[in-house]
Amino acid sequence: MNSPVYCVDPWSYHRRVTREVKTGKVGVGGRNPIRVQSMLTCDTMDTETCIRQTLDLVKVGCEIVRITAPTVKDAKNLRLIKQGLLERGCDVPLVADIHFKPEAALEAAQWVEKVRINPGNYADSKKFVVKEYSDAQYQDELERIRTRFTPLVKLCQERSISMRIGTNHGSLSDRIMNRYGDTPLGMVESALEFARIAREGGYHDFVFSMKASNPKVMISAYRLLVARLNEEGPDWNYPLHLGVTEAGDGEDGRIKSAIGIGALLADGLGDTVRVSLTEDSVHEIPVAKALVARYNETNLVNQTLQDTADAAASKGLAPLPLSFDPFQFEKRPTERIEVHGVGVGGEELIRVAISKANFEKIAHKVDKMSDFKPEIVVEESGVVAVDPRDDRKIAEINRSLGARLVSVSDHLDLPTITAFRLLAAKLAARHPILLKDTLVPSHDSQRDFVKTLLESATNLGTLICDGIGDVILVRGEEAPGQSLRLAYNILQAAGSRIFKTDYVACPSCGRTLFNLQTTTAKIKAATTHLKGVKIAIMGCIVNGPGEMADADFGYVGGAPGKVNLYVGKTAVKFNIPEAEAVDRLVDLIKEHGRWVEKPAESVEPVAVA
Repeated sequence: MNSPVYCVDPWSYHRRVTREVKTGKVGVGGRNPIRVQSMLTCDTMDTETCIRQTLDLVKVGCEIVRITAPTVKDAKNLRLIKQGLLERGCDVPLVADIHFKPEAALEAAQWVEKVRINPGNYADSKKFVVKEYSDAQYQDELERIRTRFTPLVKLCQERSISMRIGTNHGSLSDRIMNRYGDTPLGMVESALEFARIAREGGYHDFVFSMKASNPKVMISAYRLLVARLNEEGPDWNYPLHLGVTEAGDGEDGRIKSAIGIGALLADGLGDTVRVSLTEDSVHEIPVAKALVARYNETNLVNQTLQDTADAAASKGLAPLPLSFDPFQFEKRPTERIEVHGVGVGGEELIRVAISKANFEKIAHKVDKMSDFKPEIVVEESGVVAVDPRDDRKIAEINRSLGARLVSVSDHLDLPTITAFRLLAAKLAARHPILLKDTLVPSHDSQRDFVKTLLESATNLGTLICDGIGDVILVRGEEAPGQSLRLAYNILQAAGSRIFKTDYVACPSCGRTLFNLQTTTAKIKAATTHLKGVKIAIMGCIVNGPGEMADADFGYVGGAPGKVNLYVGKTAVKFNIPEAEAVDRLVDLIKEHGRWVEKPAESVEPVAVA
């Protein structure tokens, strides 16, 4: 497989070099640290609440604050919000979030430091229309977009404010969908069309984002975008805004965010991040800060390309072809082997392992652990641990007649992701791989669990999304029950093993037509026992039908106090009173034969939010 063009070096960290784009006083990209931002959850017309929420965010370390502007009236109120913040001594940059209405964007651009536009709906309304476009018709559509978009570009240029060209997987235009499909390539092309229009007038103060609720789609889209920017030329070095949209809440939302954002940060991609949780937005900031901390606390920004190459050579990491396609997910092909009666590799599910010491702690209750049972005891698995730089040992394994379960040795001077990528590149594909979340097992019972969760999800999730791994072992968490739960939740978030209900839930904002947090809690209370059912909970229509493309059922705000229910991306019930909507969702699930009654209670590890 050819060397990737989406990052400098997949074996040794180097942050992608970009131009600096200023958002008010805050520089993004260039030699700046990776910035942390969030979004208000309240009505934009509620000036005092917007000011209070902004001040609360700034207090916990938020550097850029986004506010939705769904109408011209909302956009005008941004002036009062900005004025109120300045009166209180707060000059944090504000970003106006625009969907559907160019007129609102033009108004908002007069009062804020940045405007976010979504190429999928800035000049298009999504109707899920199937239409073949000739090249001439497609060019006519681009000309229409140019007419609608150019006035905003000129205004941003005149006021020296920045822009985010933010593609969302869930809201690609019908034009893009019909030509490129619901794909990462479609996301990239949608953004590049708008970027080319901006550049025609000499405007360069913009950043890109490629958000999706599926981490695999998100990772592929950002990698493909960077590869395309590299092809376009050195002056296309625009910064990246990272985020997993509709990540959800609690442990699941944090894990999914860590997989998507963490995988890209590990490859040196990303200049500002937003963690999207279905919670009060102040809870997003500690997660985002934890994800970027290790990159901001070092001098990695100032590494040169030669430094990176020299460091790789000194560690024995000569350039190698990757074992995976960075732009399209495909699981590494291995042979199936049996480990004490459990199938590993081949077409089998990714298995969950545990150490013998931890197994003995929970052996008395394994039969009652429902979906979180350990499947393999590492010391009894026959796994061979190697240093992936030891070519002699790997050649010996590759010469063996039968497939072997192989892993990386502990306590190596290599990052976890690098070590397993190197192993996968050198090891014959037939041998299954056991992944570890860390090469240094934790024995600290007081270690911050959220830190462990983010590190484990980043390392294991990155490798799983690269198609590497047949067994996973979580050792960053000492408690056996909690480590098992974390392992299974990482597999679910990475889309590799579905063992419980899967939720796609957007964070709240001023567009939301019901209380997302309480509604999500109600829906989970009624449906969390439905294994393998995917339910989307969307506050409004902006990303609703699109992000629900692979969901079984959807609960979407249609009007104040009213809910529309979906099967897939098709609305089937309209304007249901909010008080009845959860019960009607349950009825819909029953109508389609996906309902089962709740089982008797079983013992499960306690979740930590």
